[in-house]
Amino acid sequence: MSTSQTRLAGFDAPPDWRNQDWLAPRLVVLTLIAIGFSFLAERAAVPANLILALNLVAYAAGGFYGVSSAIESLLQGKIDVDLIMVLAALGAAAIGQWHEGAILLFLFSLSNVLQDYAIGRSRKAIRSLFTLYPEVARVKRAGQALELKISDIEIGDTVLIEPAERIPVDGLILAGQSAVDESPVNGESIPADKAAGDQVFAGTLNGPGILDVVAQRAAEQTTLSRIIKLVEEAQDSKAPTERFLERFEQRYAMLVILAVALFIFLPPALGFSDFQSNFYRAMVLMTVASPCALVISVPSAIISAIASAARDGVLFKGGASLELLAGAKVFAFDKTGTLTIGEARVSDIVCAAHVSESELLAVAASAEARSEHPLAKAIVGRARGSALALSEPAEFKALPGQGVIAKINGQKVRVGRLASMSGGPPMPDDLSARQRALEAAGQTVVAVMRGQAWLGLIALADERRADAAPTIAALKSRGIVPVILTGDNQRVAESIAGQVGIDRVYAGLLPDEKASIIGQLRREYGPVAMVGDGINDAPALALADIGIAMGAAGTDVALETADVVLMGDRLERIGDALRLSARARQVVWQNIAFSLGVIALLSLGVFAIDLPLPLGVLGHEGSTVIVVMNGLLSLLALPEWRRRKLARVREV
Repeated sequence: MSTSQTRLAGFDAPPDWRNQDWLAPRLVVLTLIAIGFSFLAERAAVPANLILALNLVAYAAGGFYGVSSAIESLLQGKIDVDLIMVLAALGAAAIGQWHEGAILLFLFSLSNVLQDYAIGRSRKAIRSLFTLYPEVARVKRAGQALELKISDIEIGDTVLIEPAERIPVDGLILAGQSAVDESPVNGESIPADKAAGDQVFAGTLNGPGILDVVAQRAAEQTTLSRIIKLVEEAQDSKAPTERFLERFEQRYAMLVILAVALFIFLPPALGFSDFQSNFYRAMVLMTVASPCALVISVPSAIISAIASAARDGVLFKGGASLELLAGAKVFAFDKTGTLTIGEARVSDIVCAAHVSESELLAVAASAEARSEHPLAKAIVGRARGSALALSEPAEFKALPGQGVIAKINGQKVRVGRLASMSGGPPMPDDLSARQRALEAAGQTVVAVMRGQAWLGLIALADERRADAAPTIAALKSRGIVPVILTGDNQRVAESIAGQVGIDRVYAGLLPDEKASIIGQLRREYGPVAMVGDGINDAPALALADIGIAMGAAGTDVALETADVVLMGDRLERIGDALRLSARARQVVWQNIAFSLGVIALLSLGVFAIDLPLPLGVLGHEGSTVIVVMNGLLSLLALPEWRRRKLARVREV
């Protein structure tokens, strides 16, 4: 299926994903009917012309798509399996074996219909995402509530969402509270609590609350739209093994045709066999040696795996990334937002003598209230979370890289790095000792002074993810080397590395330096997978053999740069994606080995037991259907996170 079929230009009339090729199964039925009447006509001694007409109908119906495909390939200078099948059927007709040739075309057409149906089932997992878009939405404009088509919603419009409605846009909640089912976007089965200021995504399902949402993206640019587009492109892209088999198919098909041509003439010429029986045997050989199962064995597994992963929030952007992930020898992790939550939080509050914790925190938060620095926001957030009363500063000055100076209740307050506190009395020994211990533990320490008096210290840290250590342990158990690449300082990086179980740390790196380290690791170990948040890690994600974007729902850079996108904010999905990649590669090679084995066995049967054409066709087409079903059935029940999702749902 071409990508052009899935363009997301608008949503007034979503694409019709029903099977457009209604003719193929009908031609298969017509072929079977013509074959049946031909058998009956022969036994009823009807005129030979009628029997010939029935046989021609069977050939025309059974070979319609095969001939069309063969001609199209020949015009492109290619030889494919369709040509081999057509030649074998024509060869059978040439020696009067019309029924065998018709049965060959019937089973070949039937297997193609079954393949299309089986693979189509996998594609429907993605196509069905279009049903998540409501046709219309209620939009507030100029004080009125209007019912508009989705494509007519503009950025900045306020969309009114009722309970149990699908959210039609990516946007921010202006008012209201609810629980939103975000599984279509990130694969999480448990609804997420949402309130004013939180982001929501198109296609997700609102819970019991009423929401007012301001649209941030046009319909064709929503996260769900981009997911659909990228997965469709991924399903049409090819894995390295698949590309190799396509090249192999051309050479192999030419070799089969040449070998059969020689086999037709050499044995009779050398007196080993009569021409007619030898020609029949050559047609059987051409049929069973055709690489149909071999060619379809890879895409059936790849497409199934991509669709299966996408339903659960792991977006592989092509067959190549799916196949290559299992071969990664090194996993390089960004620290902030990947191994850690990505938000600074107050971890310790150390007070000077005669200063209470609430007083220290209130003074520091009052001074930092106007600052945009992440550490300042963490301090203010902690104070407000503790319901402390903050004072409005009479004066405020931010010192980049040092901290802030503010005038609170007539007194000068300084909050920031220790180096910015020069000119005042030395830090008390007890505070100094705690400061050294906190920094040794990898925390960032902020000092607070009021006038010439030390009020205390506030330590902040980026909390590590709960699933970071188990994920690293799982990678190590597979023989994979985990490393950290971070722009943070060495001491903080080593602290996080020790907590999660990583031995190798590269700290203080700029984005281009991360990309340089990726090249160094590749030379030392082999293929490298880079895991980052998709923003400042973009160069490293692009340079790595496999780029994995973490928690990237709504992140444009991640969707465009990474090879694998984990739409949910769960590090454990890396292990799931790795297992899926390894399993898909295993299934691919199972199918290849089985296909080659069947070809060898049937080809041997041609010479050893004079295998008849109908049995050769049955074995050949049967093997094709088997590899398709193996690719689908082996992968549909694979992901372990599905079992975890069901377990979490039961707990809730």
